Amino acid sequence: MDDKEKQEISLIGRILSMEALLILMGIASLGYGIARAQVMSIFWGVMILVGAVVLSFVRKKDWKKHWEEMEGAQRRYEARMKAQEEQPKEHDDAGKQ
Repeated sequence: MDDKEKQEISLIGRILSMEALLILMGIASLGYGIARAQVMSIFWGVMILVGAVVLSFVRKKDWKKHWEEMEGAQRRYEARMKAQEEQPKEHDDAGKQ
């Protein structure tokens, strides 16, 4: 398989991707609702389109980096809490002497 065939397959894959199908469904529902003046079809069309946009943002986010940052913040928090627990013990030991 040469590069041109791979590009065509990836283009077809992108066109028929789940996001594209969601967007098409949202546009179809929105258009049908506007044409027939049906509020629920308009509502679902808008919701589907908003969901597709949110999905695209979620998929673009670097989740590995995000979870590494969250784990680092958790470790810093635990270290801070441990230091606060040890601090009163030091004051109690100094008061006893």
